[in-house]
Amino acid sequence: MKANPSDQIQILDVQRMDLQITTLRNKAAALPEIAELLATTQRQAVVRDLSIAAQTEISDIKRELSRSESDVEQVVVRLEKDEKRLSDSSTSAKELEKLQHEVASLAGRRAELEEVELEIMMRIDSVKERLAQLVSEAEKLATQADEIHTRKHAALSAIESEIALLTAERQATVVTIEGALVDLYEKIRSGGGAGAAALRAGKCEGCHLPINSVELARMKTIASDEVVRCEECRCILVRGVN
Repeated sequence: MKANPSDQIQILDVQRMDLQITTLRNKAAALPEIAELLATTQRQAVVRDLSIAAQTEISDIKRELSRSESDVEQVVVRLEKDEKRLSDSSTSAKELEKLQHEVASLAGRRAELEEVELEIMMRIDSVKERLAQLVSEAEKLATQADEIHTRKHAALSAIESEIALLTAERQATVVTIEGALVDLYEKIRSGGGAGAAALRAGKCEGCHLPINSVELARMKTIASDEVVRCEECRCILVRGVN
């Protein structure tokens, strides 16, 4: 295959731009903000689940507190009733002794139930404090996520602008090159690796391997418009590059 030496030089420019575009796309895919945002989003999900669990726990404890308050109220009602009977002058001595024993028992029961009630209330306060901390963390994470989104968007916009400029430059260059050479370049490049590379100091800059002496000697004898390929990586090997 033959191609104008200037077209061969230009195909190297296309290769350079393609490499830059690939590098920029890899940079976009590996932005540190992506990992930061993922970690923040994952923590937000954990905090959300913990908050829901804390709210559920508070509801359960409140129902437990309601039952405890009801138990205390029942004992208080009985205690007040017995204390009223104790103050009744018509109560017999035998019945008075029985009531005194029951009042003492109810007073003890009331103290126990109130202790349980206090413990339940303390548990509610503890869970509420934990929930408040989770709410605060959720707010901080939301702010953090917004800030990361902003940085990510700015970084991606800058990269996309560079890619757009390179793509436009590439298109403008490609239309000036012989179509057959471009097609060959694209076919080679689609297989992975470089589509074209310069021959410098006896080496292919695509695979960075030396060209054997016999092949180098042959290249010196063929016309400058003859398209040659690297024997190792099969890319278009462009001669006469300074």
